[in-house]
Order: sequence, then C-alpha cells, then structure tokens
Amino acid sequence: MARFEQKKQIELTVASENHSSEDEARTSAAAERKLFRRVAVGFGLLCVLQAALNISLRLFLYNQTQQDKAVCEIVTEPDELRNVSNQLFQEGWVYFRSSFYYISLTKKTWQESRDDCLSRGADLTIIDSQEEQDFLRRISKRMWIGLTERAQKGTWRWVDGTLLNTSYWFPGEPNDDLGREENCAETNFGDVKNNWNDWPCDYQNHWICEKKVAP
Repeated sequence: MARFEQKKQIELTVASENHSSEDEARTSAAAERKLFRRVAVGFGLLCVLQAALNISLRLFLYNQTQQDKAVCEIVTEPDELRNVSNQLFQEGWVYFRSSFYYISLTKKTWQESRDDCLSRGADLTIIDSQEEQDFLRRISKRMWIGLTERAQKGTWRWVDGTLLNTSYWFPGEPNDDLGREENCAETNFGDVKNNWNDWPCDYQNHWICEKKVAP
C-alpha cells in the first residue's frame, strides 16, 4: 500500500512538473510572438518614415532646382559670359529671362534715352511677351520703351524695325492727346495690366534699356 501511494505521489509530481514546463513554454512562445509583433510594427513604421523622408527630400531638391534655374540660369554659361554678367550686375543691371535691363535714374528725351542705351551696348526695351510686360509693370516708373511711329505716322515699330503686333496700350491710347504729336511710347502709365501710353518724343522721361544675352 505504501509503495502504491509513493508511486502515485511520484506520478503526480512528474505530471505537475510537465504541466509547469508546458506553461513556461506557452508563456515563452507568447512573449516571443509579442516581441516579434513589436519588431514588425517598429520596422513598418521605420519604412514609412524612410519613404516620407525620401519624398520630402525629392520635393525639396526639385523645388530648389527650379528656383536655382529661374534665378541663376547664367551660371552654366561660358566663363566669358559670366564675367560680363557680373560686370552688368555691378553696374545696376537686372536679369530676367535671358536679358539684362538697365533702369535709368535720370530723365531724357526718347532719342537721348536710346542713345544712352546704344552707348551701353543695348537698346530701348522691346516687349515681346506677356511675361516681360508683367515684369516691367513691377517697376514703378514711367519709362521710354523702344517703340515709335516717328518714321511713319500710324505705324508703330520697334527699334529693331519690326512692326508692332501685340500691344498693351492703356485704354484709349494711343491718341495724340490735346493735338500733340505723341509719336513715342512709354510704359507704366497707370497701375493696370495694359499701361502703355503715347507721349511727345521730346519730353523728358525715365527709360529702360535691354541687352539680350541669349537667343
């Protein structure tokens, strides 16, 4: 009887130990699964963060490239052109879309203004696009431009001899106001989109020269 009870006690002890081992194994497996999930989630978040950083970096580089291209197009030009550009900047010229512009500080007649531009290796500005018109509108001066009808009344030509095709006259202009001979054109006649005006060529006015540096 005693042997039977001892044997039974041993079996219970073994069963208890086996049960404890199974519990420990389950607990360990559960902990491993939990750790794996945390690692997987962490790795996923890291991937998402990396993708977001890549996208942000690409957008930043694209925007920076566009800005650099718009502001510093001349950097890629030959050394000789860069040297000329640096000199023009120092002389007060401003750059816009492959041209340099010089805005006068004093006033002269239309012909005197053109002579000044020619002496600088340039000419009075020819406005041949909406973008250039918008650019000049930001300059708060009434200025002579390279447009005149002095050679033939009623026929407006640019200083390079081309006929005027697209114009930005102020409403009601050109009109030879008060019966005067207004045969030369100025810009910035009013803060509006179309702001050209015809004006007597012998009147004093500011002027703007244009020097093209690319075709």
